[in-house]
Amino acid sequence: MAHAGFWTAALIATGMIGFAPHDAHADAVGPYYATPSWDQTLPASTRFIVLSNMNSEAVLDRETGLVWQRTPKSGTVTWAEAVFDCANNVGTGGRYGWRLPSIHELASLVNPAGGIAAGSPFLNVAQGDAAYWSTTAFPGGPDVALVRGFPAGGFISGSTTKSTPFGLEWCVRGGQGVNSNPF
Repeated sequence: MAHAGFWTAALIATGMIGFAPHDAHADAVGPYYATPSWDQTLPASTRFIVLSNMNSEAVLDRETGLVWQRTPKSGTVTWAEAVFDCANNVGTGGRYGWRLPSIHELASLVNPAGGIAAGSPFLNVAQGDAAYWSTTAFPGGPDVALVRGFPAGGFISGSTTKSTPFGLEWCVRGGQGVNSNPF
């Protein structure tokens, strides 16, 4: 492996691999390399990066490696509508590859003191009793999905029937993309 260092240096020099700065700011210019740090708690100032190369419409979460819509869609929809809208979303950052998140991915955005992660650059996250659809099925039946909300001072989680236009949609990219209960 005497040549491993040479090849690594060559790849760095040509820009084929790179390193993310540890002091990244929300307005930092890419490229962005997110090594998920689920075992760490990053401060909001370095955890979230607004992706200028996606028209500042998406946010990289360096703690999870996920890319979230910066502004979730407003208005309640059925679960199937939310899954379909995310799968066909090309409006955010001009990119396909969006999906509905799992309940655990939504929970990763909860601030322990309540609400959405403090200091995050997200815009228009619904407050109050509003909740976002997840792909996670409710253990009690295949026609029910788990939902998560971010009211100030806490969080809510629950379940609702997929055919009810109850939940909101917030699309994400990256991660495993496992749909735990496909329609």
